[in-house]
Order: sequence, then C-alpha cells, then structure tokens
Amino acid sequence: MKRRPVVSFLAVMSVLGAARLPAQGPAADVQIRAVLDSTAAGWNRGDLSRYLWAYTDTATAMGANGPERGRAAIEAQMRAGFWRTGRPIQALHYEHVEVRMLGAGHALVTGQFVLTGGGRPDRTGWFTTVWARTADGWRMIHDHSG
Repeated sequence: MKRRPVVSFLAVMSVLGAARLPAQGPAADVQIRAVLDSTAAGWNRGDLSRYLWAYTDTATAMGANGPERGRAAIEAQMRAGFWRTGRPIQALHYEHVEVRMLGAGHALVTGQFVLTGGGRPDRTGWFTTVWARTADGWRMIHDHSG
C-alpha cells in the first residue's frame, strides 16, 4: 500500500517535468534564429567573418564538389564564389525558417535563402543546417544549401 503514493508522486513529477520541456524549445528557437539572422546581417554589411561566426571550427558545408570540412575551408569556398569580389553582390535574407529540436543540445533548421539586388535576377535556394549548443551558444555544425 505504501508504494502507491510513491508511484503516484513519481508519475506526477514526470508529467510536470515533461510539461516544462517545451519552454526550452522556444528559447532555443529564438536563440538559433537570432544567430541565423546575424549571418544575413553580416553578409549584407560585407562582413564575411560575421557571416561565418555561426559555424563551429569543425563544421562541414556541402559544396559543389562534396563537403568542405572546417570553417577555414568554408571561408575559402565562399571567397571563391559569392565573395570573389571581396563582398557579395546581392543582399541575403531567409524565409520559411523552421527550427526542429533534436534534443536539448541539437537542432535541425530548414528554410530558404533569398539573394536580391545588385542588378541581377533574384536567386533562391533551400537549406538544411544542423546546429549544436556549444559553450559559445548555438552554432552550425553542418550546412547543406542548394
């Protein structure tokens, strides 16, 4: 008979603990979106280091020739492409961004990038990024943009 109150207590605590989990999601969602938005702001200012700060040092990014490994390789890929003139020609923003938590320390972020202006036709593409909670906050560990 004494086991029933203990079991009931544990059941109630489990429900209360689970009820608090969604509160972590929106906070992470807001933090991740803020970091993502800061990459577009850096891009639009012509600040490649600010654009790249969202990547971990060991991040991978899918390129035309397969994955680039490490932030330095991602930077080299950017300098050979969009940044070959020292700054991007078109402005960047993101649309349709969705953050899906993959546990407390990881998230899958999908959306659409949009490049506009510069006297060129708009260019859009879809992206999937994987994020990890690090000592420096939320950072990308993988980027697959197309």
